[in-house]
Amino acid sequence: MENAGAQKAALLVLQQGNLAVEAVASINEGVTLLSVPLSTSEGIPITLVNFVKHSLKTVVLDDATAQTDFIADSYFMQQQPKSVLCTPILNQGKLIGLLYLENPLTIGAFTSDRTEVIQLLCAQAAISLQNARLYQESQNYAQQLERSLQELEHTQLQMVQNEKMATLGNLVAGVAHEINNPIGFLQGSLSNAEEYTQDLLAHIQLLKQHYPTPAIAVIEHGKKIDLEFLTEDLPKLVSSMKVASDRIEDISTSLRTFSRADTAEKVACNLHEGIESTLLILKYRLKANEKRPAIEVITEYGMLPPVECFLGRLNQVFMNILANAIDALDTSSQGLSFAQVQATHQQILIHTEVSSDKSTVTTRIKDNGEGMPEEIRARIFDRLFTTKEVGKGTGLGLAIARQIVEETHNGRLRCNSVLGEGTEFVIEIPVF
Repeated sequence: MENAGAQKAALLVLQQGNLAVEAVASINEGVTLLSVPLSTSEGIPITLVNFVKHSLKTVVLDDATAQTDFIADSYFMQQQPKSVLCTPILNQGKLIGLLYLENPLTIGAFTSDRTEVIQLLCAQAAISLQNARLYQESQNYAQQLERSLQELEHTQLQMVQNEKMATLGNLVAGVAHEINNPIGFLQGSLSNAEEYTQDLLAHIQLLKQHYPTPAIAVIEHGKKIDLEFLTEDLPKLVSSMKVASDRIEDISTSLRTFSRADTAEKVACNLHEGIESTLLILKYRLKANEKRPAIEVITEYGMLPPVECFLGRLNQVFMNILANAIDALDTSSQGLSFAQVQATHQQILIHTEVSSDKSTVTTRIKDNGEGMPEEIRARIFDRLFTTKEVGKGTGLGLAIARQIVEETHNGRLRCNSVLGEGTEFVIEIPVF
């Protein structure tokens, strides 16, 4: 406006093929930001603007009230401006906007010199507008990426929760299988113990009735209840019930060890307790079934010092790796007869040792399954990568395991695998 001698100006920007009035300025009212479609704007001559849009030519009207091609425009008829200028704003030959200027008082205000200056300014404005548009697009793209990232993080969180629920499912199923046997034994034994007790109480009652001289009825009742056998078997029965009760207590202790709530800081723990609790929970999966014999677990425990760790989280690592080892052995037995699988002697070897300088404890968990090719081994710690069937794996278990070992415990988790020889996971945890 200053360089052209205008008293009113409007900036229009092309958006998805349509012009929008982004800003209007006047000497008296300053700059007003609008961002309204051209079709709804009443502050500029639409006929003139559309002509410049399609022709890409600058139009200068020395007297807009005189007879011109645009005299019928409603804006000209109502406002009666004198000098008018409308010029396209081009970037690399493409229209990105228009500039409209008017002087309502002076005829011929927009001389050729002023028009040339305006066109030079519009060339610079084109660069600024394009940069602004690119910046806005980059901001929109960044916001879209951020939303996508948030959605991805939400999805991953859901998958992590699903992975935890799968682990919990293994835990519950294992406990259910392990605890059913001693409970079933206790139920049967309690029934026998109740019968024994009733017979003994009845015999004692007869003795009381015929005290001090045993009558024939007492002797006959003793034979009927097999008193000699009963007095010999009842202590054994009670002892067996105690064994079953101790077994349930062991399972309960293992469950608490496995699912222990970690404190805010690491505490000194016995890693062997964590491994044993995990094995007990997975024991039902190690047992023989109709397709294969039992999987043998060989433990070679070294003399480990207490390890400063979050044992509950390390138990998740042990659970994931051991469950994967069982899955690998089950996969390797598919298509084979029971006898063929039996000949392979399916095993899981667990070896622990402490480094020579006593600074690191290493746990090795190795199966003698089929192993895996290098292209798969190289990706097993990648998030969302899984070789399991749909619905049987999320691809997060080993990624979470590595995070627990390496980020939470400053340790290291590695995988060694050779086709036909099995797979080994090596967990290294600093002692302090």
